[in-house]
Amino acid sequence: MQKVIHSDNLKLALQARGWTQKDLAREIEVTAQAVTNWMQGADFPRPDKLLKLATTLKLNFADLVASSTKDQPVIAFRKKGGAKTTDAHILKAIAMGSLLKPLVPYLPELRSLRVQIPSPTTQYDALQATAAEVRARIGLGGQAVLSYAHLIDQFGTNGAVVVPVLWGEKQNHKNALHILLPQEQVTFIFLNLDTRLEDFKFWMAHELAHVYTPGLAGTEEGEDFADALAGALLFPKSLAEVAYPQAVRHSSVTGEIRELQRYADEHSISLFTVFSEINRYAKAHGLPDLRCKDTDVHAIRNVSRGKLISETLFEPTPPEPTAYIAAAENVFRSTFFIALKRMIKEQGTGAGYLQQIMDIAMQDAVTLHGELSR
Repeated sequence: MQKVIHSDNLKLALQARGWTQKDLAREIEVTAQAVTNWMQGADFPRPDKLLKLATTLKLNFADLVASSTKDQPVIAFRKKGGAKTTDAHILKAIAMGSLLKPLVPYLPELRSLRVQIPSPTTQYDALQATAAEVRARIGLGGQAVLSYAHLIDQFGTNGAVVVPVLWGEKQNHKNALHILLPQEQVTFIFLNLDTRLEDFKFWMAHELAHVYTPGLAGTEEGEDFADALAGALLFPKSLAEVAYPQAVRHSSVTGEIRELQRYADEHSISLFTVFSEINRYAKAHGLPDLRCKDTDVHAIRNVSRGKLISETLFEPTPPEPTAYIAAAENVFRSTFFIALKRMIKEQGTGAGYLQQIMDIAMQDAVTLHGELSR
């Protein structure tokens, strides 16, 4: 079902402000005819105008848009720290998802047989059993290093299209974005390359958990499970039960943290992940927590960070479009730009479409569009 503006709610919002349709058009910088077309269901706002419409009238997506819930994109954010996800963020992401639908026919055929976790739970023993099954599927033992190449393979075999993006290290609200198109049965996963390796692997594992549990995508339960499975995949019980006695034998917090850091470096994951998983192991087995606290761990992390993924992939940064597209295809095995190139050549799709679906600056979209148009 095609999305249309919920005209009754829009009229009520205008009446509450004493506005006419012309007033609204002037406020959001469109023509009066555009507003009329939205109200009559003859047209639907572009994502930037939809977002401006929602924020101006203080309406959320459910109030503003009348659509089939079956067809509505399902959104899950992997946020930066304690950043709050607002209705505006959700609205913008859903609009991105709607715009991605026309791209789906240009994707290579995706595998229909996909792995799903039937009864996801954060209960320790069950979660560890699930992590062990995923590792076995990948071909890894319990103490082997899980690389992001292993995770990329799982995305590709489970109907997920990875979209590596350069959103900046601090400027963007999100560090990963999961958009599931339920009717098309395709998932797009946007991963910010301006991210430290030790965090990047966790976010990828988190997103993979969403792929395995599509029924939980976009829910708090889904976020909790995805975080829990990510930690268990990167530092499972078989590692924690070895690391715990090695850490607690140290008589000082400094020595304990040094032991945890050794494991973090060996597995290219964050010190906090090691700390958290060892403490979860201890709690599940009735053992005392580590002496060090999360504040100690965060203090160390804040002064000792690895390179950004973008810095390891590209020299110099930001990369030229050719290098960026090549990395997407060769490193992340993404079919996203292959599909975009087909769409551009067949439909004459413009740079504005790239700007909207990738949430990037128009100048970057124009440069990228020029490369894909060749």
